[in-house]
Amino acid sequence: MADFHLWATYAIIALTVTAYVSERFTLELVAMGSLVAFLALFALFPYHSGPASLPAEELLSGFANPALATVLALLIVGQGLFATDALDKPARILAKSAGGSSTRTILITLITAATLSAILNNTPVVVIFIPVLIVFAAQRNFAVSKALMPLSFMTILGGMTTLIGSSTNLLVAGVAAKAGIGIGFFDITAMGVVLAVVGAVYVLLIMPRILRDSSNEKTFRQVQSGTQFIGEIRIGPGHPFIGRASKAGLFQGLGDLTPRLIVRRGMNFHPPFENVVLSQGDRLMVTATRRAFTQAMSQGAVGQISGPDTTAAAVGPDYHIAEAVIPPGSRHAGRTIRNAGIETEHGVHMLGVQRKSRMGRTPVAEIRLEPGDTILVGGTDRAFEDLRESHDLLVLEWSAEPVPQRRKAWIAFTIFAGIVLTAAFDLAPIVATAVAGAFAMIATGCLTLAQAGRAFDRQIFLLVGSAIAAATALERTGGANLIADGAVALLADQSPAIILSGYFAVVAVLTNLLSNNATAVLFTPIGLGIATAIGAPAEAFVAATIFAANCSFATPIGYQTNLMVMGPGHYSFRDFLKAGMPLVVIIWLTFSFVGPWYYGL
Repeated sequence: MADFHLWATYAIIALTVTAYVSERFTLELVAMGSLVAFLALFALFPYHSGPASLPAEELLSGFANPALATVLALLIVGQGLFATDALDKPARILAKSAGGSSTRTILITLITAATLSAILNNTPVVVIFIPVLIVFAAQRNFAVSKALMPLSFMTILGGMTTLIGSSTNLLVAGVAAKAGIGIGFFDITAMGVVLAVVGAVYVLLIMPRILRDSSNEKTFRQVQSGTQFIGEIRIGPGHPFIGRASKAGLFQGLGDLTPRLIVRRGMNFHPPFENVVLSQGDRLMVTATRRAFTQAMSQGAVGQISGPDTTAAAVGPDYHIAEAVIPPGSRHAGRTIRNAGIETEHGVHMLGVQRKSRMGRTPVAEIRLEPGDTILVGGTDRAFEDLRESHDLLVLEWSAEPVPQRRKAWIAFTIFAGIVLTAAFDLAPIVATAVAGAFAMIATGCLTLAQAGRAFDRQIFLLVGSAIAAATALERTGGANLIADGAVALLADQSPAIILSGYFAVVAVLTNLLSNNATAVLFTPIGLGIATAIGAPAEAFVAATIFAANCSFATPIGYQTNLMVMGPGHYSFRDFLKAGMPLVVIIWLTFSFVGPWYYGL
């Protein structure tokens, strides 16, 4: 019966991986199907092998796994950073150091992340740079999918270079220490740097060409740039634009807003503006993209066109900006913006208007709406829910995005910094600080519960839970040991260099199916046993275990940081296989050629 459970486990894992790669079914469906298959196998055919048994509770324990809780909590924290633009300034500083090149920006960011991961745990490093790269993508108009998977891989490569670079390294060193083999802080550095440099060449220069551009990202970029809206800014008491003076016909300090008319006490001023200073009571007509309007509104510089002015103080964490179209037959068509009553009727704020035909240089409130006009509106989630039931305005669902809560950016950054520092100095378990940080983001108003719920990735939840169930079944039925023993037997008559290379390959494959930590703990005693049997230096096989167990590039379940970038980067299982498998092969071949020479085999 034990053999039946072992081979059934192999079959379920093989079918699961095949279904993931085929992409004919959704990831959630495959993950649930795999979990149900394991539950059914061990419920209908109970497994007993000596004291070992495998109840359903143990198969389901993956859903309470600390690594899963950490990933989901950090996704919520990252959403809080993004929602408040907390990393906008650091991102701009890093971007300036790279000049105007998007490619140089990505390269500098990824190399910085890899360097930090040599002395910090990989997870907080990825937490730091995910929102930074997302901001870069919005600012520089590049596909974030081209950068987030490379980010995860670069931190893994950087983590190979020192003993504390990864939890995998520490686990292997701990098991080796029990066998009398001491591994110092820099003992793996020379070989690790070689592997990291070779891998980085692939990740930085070749991998972005392999990764596809997500259609979701195209939509995001289209939303963020291109279309110009015209809006009106009323300079009220305490407005941040008061005192701005024109120089050479232009105004400095207005961001990406382009002034096209100033109305002052019944007088109109048209560009170019000469010796004009903005003062209280002015009405400033501007053209800008919706992104520019969003940024200005988060700073309290833009309000609605008619009715009481809207400032940043009225903009809460559930406040969104979206585009809406005036359909034929709308009661608003033919009315001026001032008299259309959009704000009072629908409970939203009208911020700007755009149409294909040219609009004259008149105050925005006097523009007469026409069918087909696109207007920029702001409001709460509740207001948009009511608006969706109206036939007088058609909301473009894909265009709705929250307004950054910049006044709470310092709160979000403080929460984030606390998580990173406690994790970096091992002051508390990262799962505890991550969950506490997610709670703090919601409690302080940086995020609403609805926004936190959207950051919670059900794909990752189901994927990790089902993967841990598969790993548990593989270990408890002896499947993992069978693979290891079989590989050793096949290489029994080969030279030490070939045996070391084959051992590396087996560990590198299994680390993408089991967790990297489980693989490291499982294979370290096996590697030490092989070294003793063939009379090879134990350090060579300990190093091989460390580097191979870190080759978690071919699947999202291989390493925690892969899971973290999977949602924001819109990656599929196939994306990891297509882009990560060549990196596994490159690291294996590099170690196979350099490792035996370095360790004197």
